[in-house]
Formats: sequence, C-alpha cells, structure tokens
Amino acid sequence: MDLRFTGEIWFWRGPAPWHFVTVPDEECAAIESASALVSYGWGMIPVTARIGATDWTTSLWPKDGRYIVPIKSAVRRGEKLGIGDTVTVHLTVDA
Repeated sequence: MDLRFTGEIWFWRGPAPWHFVTVPDEECAAIESASALVSYGWGMIPVTARIGATDWTTSLWPKDGRYIVPIKSAVRRGEKLGIGDTVTVHLTVDA
C-alpha cells in the first residue's frame, strides 16, 4: 500500500522526545483496513517513509485513533526541516 499526504511537523516533549507528522483521517482509514495483516504489536505499522529526497524505515504509531509518523533527526537535518514546517510524506506500508 502506497500513500501520499501533506502534514505539519510537530514536537512531543515526552520522556523520549520526538518529532512527528499526523496521518490524515482518510489515509488512517486505509491503513487501519490493513493493520491486522501488518501490525507487529501495540498497533505499530512498519513503513518505508520519504520526505523530499530522504527515505527511511520506521513504524507508524497509533495515537488518539489515528497514526503518526516519527521523523528522525537525520531526516530533519538532511531536509532542513523544523517544527511547524509542512511536508509531503510518501509511505509504503511494509507487508
């Protein structure tokens, strides 16, 4: 499953701080329909993500009935991104 969407980078200051982009509702519904086939626990969904010219492997995290994409520091640095930037995310759900 390949998805593409646009979202804003936000920061979570929890015990292990991370930057994320929230997956929009329509794409979340598509992911949810495949989640039983690909989730490896706690609702995590393995994906390959791309922003700009940077690809990386990660997992979507479930949050408040939706999914969020963790954005690694190397991706943010390489693409010169920060909190509040709007980005286009390409996801391939790894089956």
